[in-house]
Amino acid sequence: MHIKPETVKAFIYGVASYLPKERLTNEQLAADHPEWNVDNIYEKIGIRSRCIASKDETCSSMAINAARNLFVAYDITPAQIDFIILCTQSPDHFLPTTACIVQHELGIPISAGALDFNLGCSGYVYGLSLAKALIESNQAKRVLLLTSELYSRYINTNDKSVRTIFGDAATATLLEGKYSPKEIIHSFKFGTDGSGAGNLIVPDGGSTNPIGHDSHIEQEDSSGNRRAPSNIYMNGAEILSFTLKNVPKSIEEVLQTANLRKDQIDRVIFHQANKFILDKLRMKTGFTEEQSLISYENYGNTVSSTIPLGIEQAIKTSKLKNNDKLLLFGFGVGYSWAGCIVEWMHCNVR
Repeated sequence: MHIKPETVKAFIYGVASYLPKERLTNEQLAADHPEWNVDNIYEKIGIRSRCIASKDETCSSMAINAARNLFVAYDITPAQIDFIILCTQSPDHFLPTTACIVQHELGIPISAGALDFNLGCSGYVYGLSLAKALIESNQAKRVLLLTSELYSRYINTNDKSVRTIFGDAATATLLEGKYSPKEIIHSFKFGTDGSGAGNLIVPDGGSTNPIGHDSHIEQEDSSGNRRAPSNIYMNGAEILSFTLKNVPKSIEEVLQTANLRKDQIDRVIFHQANKFILDKLRMKTGFTEEQSLISYENYGNTVSSTIPLGIEQAIKTSKLKNNDKLLLFGFGVGYSWAGCIVEWMHCNVR
């Protein structure tokens, strides 16, 4: 019998989060907009409340708080980090790179690498892939993968199509290497279809349409939602269609690459878009309710932070066991989608 030699393989050492204290509940939405049927909103999307960043919070401050929570929970020091990867679509500035600000504020050595990447709901899986590549190519020993999203900054308060769905959150994941004869994070599959870029977009603010006088002029759509070009726009029907068309097929590719059947997957953590999409997706993919970990009810859709929030919640509620096989899958803005398998390894949390 041939035994593969042990080589360094990346694994998830720990996950922590930071959630803004301010909450937007369904009761508050009902008080602000009596014409909105909030009960129907909950029945459809399954979200009771969302965390909303305060005016003095930023992408970097939330990421820093998440990292500090990770350091405390897992007895890690900033000196042990030699690379920072930050996923966000709401950076502190167009430049400099927010990860550089995080490095300085956390006191991580100046010998560390640091970069931002602009990706949304698939971003955490992409981040795992980047961190794995850095560790397994011996370019880094400990990678701090951060997600920090403040979509609330882009939302018009009179647009129920997005205000009811999105929340703010940051997460921190520490990845390390260990000698192992088998892959621990593996079977990545990616997908991109930029033809859907306009279906989840902030039209103004970049180089294509810089902020101008017209950027803040609101218009009302056929559903009574008001927004300006500087606000986020989402075509929910098209996002659902894209998801159900592409995600199940890509999940099959992940399983085939990993040589696993669906019943061999212990836990599935999809991007937590909302109840309606996830119920449809679960039925189409054939995973059971027991396999599926859900975390959107008290967070909302926190974009790239949803999957690591789900992992952290599963750790805290003892829903992950050593050697559990996790299927992680993110999908959304871009269009972009990505999935992988994680062989879970238990780490002690303070």
